[in-house]
Amino acid sequence: MVTSSKDVALQVIQQAIAALAKWSGFTHPTLEKEYPEVTRAKEILGWKPDTNVGTLRLVFDSVDLPDEPKKEKIQQNYHPLKVIDNDHQEYPDIPYPLDSEPSSEQQKAFQLEINQALRNHLQDNWVNLSLLMLILEKFGSCLSFGQSDIALVDIARTTAAIATALLNNPAEEISLIAGDLSGIQKFIYTISSDGALKSLRARSFYLELVTEEVVQQLLSRLEIPRTNVIYAGGGNLYILASGTENTKKVVQKVREQFNTWLLDEFQGKVFLALDYLNFPVTEIASAEFANHWSNATKNLALHKSQKFADQINKFIAPEDSHEPCKVCHRDDVEPETLQPLNKHEPDSVLACEICCSMFDLGSNLFGVKAIVRSTSDNVDSQFFPLSFKLPAIDDFPGVNIYYYYFKNWKPIVPESDTVLLVNDWNLDHYQFKHFKNVSTLLLGNYGKENKTDENNQEEAQGFLRAEEMAAKAQGINRVGYLRMDVDRLGQIFAKGFGKNQTLPKLAGISREMSYFFKVYLNSLAEQRNVNIPQKITQLSDKNEKYNILFIYAGGDDLFISGAWNEVVDFAFDVYQCFRAYTGNNPDITLSGGISINDAKFPLYQSAESSGDAEKAAKNNGRDRLGLFGQVFKWDEWLGTAKVTNFDAVNKNYNNPETKKPSLLGILPFVQKLEQQNIGVNYARNFVRNLLITAQIQEQALKKFEEDNKSEEALSTRYYLHLPKIAYTLARLPKNVLDDNDFRTSLKSPYNAPYFRAIATWIELLNR
Repeated sequence: MVTSSKDVALQVIQQAIAALAKWSGFTHPTLEKEYPEVTRAKEILGWKPDTNVGTLRLVFDSVDLPDEPKKEKIQQNYHPLKVIDNDHQEYPDIPYPLDSEPSSEQQKAFQLEINQALRNHLQDNWVNLSLLMLILEKFGSCLSFGQSDIALVDIARTTAAIATALLNNPAEEISLIAGDLSGIQKFIYTISSDGALKSLRARSFYLELVTEEVVQQLLSRLEIPRTNVIYAGGGNLYILASGTENTKKVVQKVREQFNTWLLDEFQGKVFLALDYLNFPVTEIASAEFANHWSNATKNLALHKSQKFADQINKFIAPEDSHEPCKVCHRDDVEPETLQPLNKHEPDSVLACEICCSMFDLGSNLFGVKAIVRSTSDNVDSQFFPLSFKLPAIDDFPGVNIYYYYFKNWKPIVPESDTVLLVNDWNLDHYQFKHFKNVSTLLLGNYGKENKTDENNQEEAQGFLRAEEMAAKAQGINRVGYLRMDVDRLGQIFAKGFGKNQTLPKLAGISREMSYFFKVYLNSLAEQRNVNIPQKITQLSDKNEKYNILFIYAGGDDLFISGAWNEVVDFAFDVYQCFRAYTGNNPDITLSGGISINDAKFPLYQSAESSGDAEKAAKNNGRDRLGLFGQVFKWDEWLGTAKVTNFDAVNKNYNNPETKKPSLLGILPFVQKLEQQNIGVNYARNFVRNLLITAQIQEQALKKFEEDNKSEEALSTRYYLHLPKIAYTLARLPKNVLDDNDFRTSLKSPYNAPYFRAIATWIELLNR
């Protein structure tokens, strides 16, 4: 009997479930005789017969970038013993780390919970690989196996991946397949139309499915199970396979198929870089693996520099141009194929087929629970499917794939090939008899529901429109756009674990990052009160759902829009929650940028503005936020900074006795004035005088651009404001002036750089 890769993977996952069962005191079904490939994979990763399940230390604590000397020792953290569960709510709660190991009582309680789940679901499902994998994720993501910072689910998945790669592979060479979709920014952000925001969300979702289909094609062509996927999302993918000639051929042909299709569909805006790197399988658990991972990623750059080299004749061939699509501006489609973008509006702009389908998808994406992949073009679905029509390349046959989306979790589709359940952790949903190849699709998918347009009653209920966002904003009616991503993520993956940079650890940190950006951000936006850590600075104590829309959230970054003040609030929540989630490791930080615009402002320009603000934050040293045209560290915005620039210069300054004020930073002043409720006129005068003060300082400082650290420049930066601030304070209400902390803090040189940001924030809140 021929052993299949699925059989091998299933055996590894069953053994991991057996280890989980042993820890919880549950008697698991009998294990079959071990395949030699499984034995070899376990040897490579150090999985021994006496390896036991235990509590898990936070993998982020092990990240240590060598070029950043630590100022203080990192606190050791532990995962809470908490199941990933959304059985009774939309999204699971965020599991923040503990500063001590879970107690024996907590371990016993968790063991009982696991025991009960295995008792309810393991019988009759011992060969259901999808369900066993989900059980491991739900319960094995917070438990270690072997090394204290490697999760049971990660050692199980990577062992299964190596074991399947060793099947019929006497040379023991393994192949790391790396892929990257480039052109995402151009495809998503450069559209323009009244319905752009709705289309933008759909375009982001569509590219997630393109990545998913690349993964599906590789898995099916290589005949390997999903456990071989190390990471897939945000246009990137990493898969392990046998280092054989067949893998080389499959990677090459899949790359050609997709790029031929992408060139036809998007005029070359989107390109798939796909390559592989072979190395001895024994190096997967050594320090050498970090170099292989880094080199596999670098090799993609070569493909990106030679875009569509395999399709060069078609790429440079002259084509007739026609009236362009009013949304994406492509001009290669026949004029008669252009259709009204919004069929419910008589004067809607004309758009190409893809843009029309993206607009319809944007209307119907709200509340999608299941996505069915099928080769059938006639599945009973309420919504029009997304299709991938890959051409034949040499002896590789062409294939048409359709993705149907449903707003219930159990669609009956006999012709289904794979079913993706969106953010679904319910074990019952993975043993439905009509399903096969069920997987969880993690998706940053939060969006507040809109109200039906009075002029378009037939339009589908969907996400909040830009005009509705602006109307819900406090103060000025504007829409905010936020872009954020993790600083130096490439360095963290390349050398963050030093000599301990092994596959299971990289799989672990990839999984934890995906959970945060694709799952837990949904939780934070949906139920803020139960998903923020205990000790954070809160800009708002509101507990309503955020009036925002996730345009994209995944990998290590996000792009959202919403009521401008709620976007600002959410940005500070995300930063503080991410820092807590990663154990406040100083090497793992976020930078972000926010732009604030009118609801009618072109969306692509708003995306560009927020991107520029994010870039400015990174160029000023990372771990910063660009907002209101200024960049400061997050703790300066929040008023929690322990050290500021003024501390450094104050040591050699002419007033070494200067002490830190009780109010320090930007937010404390904004909140103080909000609490004082000084009225619109007082607020306007205060803002005007503060802005004039900031302007005087900035003009004076221009004289010192060549030597901005001279004593005269420092005096100007930190003390020029005093006369004008005294004048400003004198014109505030008596109850504000009676606040000694407020008066002395505002005059403090520590706060001199923040006047423009304080004034702008108050101005927008009171407009």
